[in-house]
Amino acid sequence: MEEVKVFPLTCAVQNYLWGKIGLDSEVAKLVVGGDPLAVIEDGKPYAELWMGSHPKGDAQIKDNRIAQTTLGQWIAHYPACLGSKVKDAFQGQLPFLFKVLSVNTALSIQAHPNKELAASLHAQFPEHYPDNNHKPEMAIALTRFQGLCGFRPVEEILAFLQLVPEFHALVGYDAAEELRCSVGDEDRTSQALKKCFSRMMSCEKKVFVDELNELVKRVSEEGAAGKDTSSSNGELLLRLHSQYPGDIGCFSIYFLNYVVLEPGQAMFLGANEPHAYIYGDCIECMACSDNTVRAGLTRKYIDVNTLCEMLNYKPAPASSKIFPCVQDPSDPCVTLYDPSVPDFTVIKIQDRKSLWLFSAPPEVHNHFSGEPGLRSRRITETLRSCRVVL
Repeated sequence: MEEVKVFPLTCAVQNYLWGKIGLDSEVAKLVVGGDPLAVIEDGKPYAELWMGSHPKGDAQIKDNRIAQTTLGQWIAHYPACLGSKVKDAFQGQLPFLFKVLSVNTALSIQAHPNKELAASLHAQFPEHYPDNNHKPEMAIALTRFQGLCGFRPVEEILAFLQLVPEFHALVGYDAAEELRCSVGDEDRTSQALKKCFSRMMSCEKKVFVDELNELVKRVSEEGAAGKDTSSSNGELLLRLHSQYPGDIGCFSIYFLNYVVLEPGQAMFLGANEPHAYIYGDCIECMACSDNTVRAGLTRKYIDVNTLCEMLNYKPAPASSKIFPCVQDPSDPCVTLYDPSVPDFTVIKIQDRKSLWLFSAPPEVHNHFSGEPGLRSRRITETLRSCRVVL
């Protein structure tokens, strides 16, 4: 029998509470597009579609010509499929995890550890950090996508410290003054920023809940009176507080850049980069890991000390967080998202009828619409809308 070189996958769905509900979710639409018999529950969140071989969501092989039932089993049986360089560099494992996310409410204030810290956290707390691998990741917007990413320029943080007294109360006078006096000295600024952020995140719960309630009350009253609340980032504050009342993460909007991606734009989140997704649909590609250090806007395990210690405290404007994709000079339909990590690259191929997203190496393909054929040597497959293949 001829060797099978292309086969369809049925991918794992994660029903996290922050996901969009029912068929409002792009994830749910993809599930139905790939399997018309799939049942989507109206009141259920469909947050993530995982395309890969991670143990938490190993893709199922839907091809009766193949003995193995999951992608992970197939790769273990045929490690040469990765190519010799990838097989050797990543110990015979698929080096990336490809996802689609549909975000309805904010995800946690978080960062992902580098390889050294990931190994240490996994060894000490495997129940919270299930992998010993790093997790650099890239988010590519499918719809208008909102998030927080990286520390704001110091001037913006200082302005909020002046205009939002409740925020200043949590940071403290000494730390705020230290940050103000550090302007112009990169090393001192990083140290002072770490001190300010750590002071706020480590506040006693009663203290920050009282300050947050006072801030929300003030902004709500100002908004009801028709006043401009932008100096307190009022609209975003009230939205996050409605989702996570009494959560210290609501104050993170005064430290972190608010970033809006238009469809096709991307953010790259390297090790130790603070971030949170707020709303929208995106593609994510990352190293094959599920390690996340959290410290706010979540009901999951939080690890404030680790997060504050590990973060990259380099302030930069929101515009700098847009990752520069590159168009292929020989083909206007091809766009390359190529971060400075060996684990993955994402290639977008789009014409008037269809959109393909490829993650490599090797290639998992997510096809969103149209009826093109996929050719791999002597194998040809015609794909329905929203199919995932390897």
